[in-house]
Amino acid sequence: MPMYLMTATRNGVSAKELQRQLGVTYKCAWRIGHQLRQLMAARAQAQNPGPMSGHVEMDETYISGKAKVKGLGLGKGKYLRNKSTVFGIVQRGGPLKGYVVPNELSGTVLPIVSWNVAKGTKISTDLAGQYKPLKRLGYHHERVNHNIEEWVRGDVHTNTIEGFWSHLKRGIKSTHASVSRQHLQKYVDEFAVRYNNRDKPAEMFQRLVRQVSKAV
Repeated sequence: MPMYLMTATRNGVSAKELQRQLGVTYKCAWRIGHQLRQLMAARAQAQNPGPMSGHVEMDETYISGKAKVKGLGLGKGKYLRNKSTVFGIVQRGGPLKGYVVPNELSGTVLPIVSWNVAKGTKISTDLAGQYKPLKRLGYHHERVNHNIEEWVRGDVHTNTIEGFWSHLKRGIKSTHASVSRQHLQKYVDEFAVRYNNRDKPAEMFQRLVRQVSKAV
């Protein structure tokens, strides 16, 4: 039943809801939820083992912090103090992968790109500086300038990954209110699995059952 609840809902299920449905303690329900998320992450790795190709988008977002900028003159660092950085890569018409990272600097995100994206792939990003070395690394890199409200130029845009960010944030806020940095990766993996199974959502439950069978 917990696995079905996790896969049958668009935004997942909270520990409170599992507690109510299963009649167990909150601590037990919380642990069940996290074990299911770990299972979903393992399924995601098995389902999409190869490098991405074709046309890929990448972007970063910030999640979970409660600190807010009040007044003028406070910089980005102040706003992001209590937030976690998530870096995402999505192949158009294909899989998506998300990583909770310590920062969005080139030294952090470019190795992730090299692991996940085949050389020669077309990559669309915004103007963030960490993506500047992509051409030198063997990728066909195109950028859109959000600073001048350029959201699409031909087939160059980051709308796919930004749409996923919106869904991820809405899902966390509506279902879980907030999540800690320690466990955020599990939630990112959970929503990535739903995205990667978007064409056949009804089969997600059976796929996870098969994953459990292989692990036993």
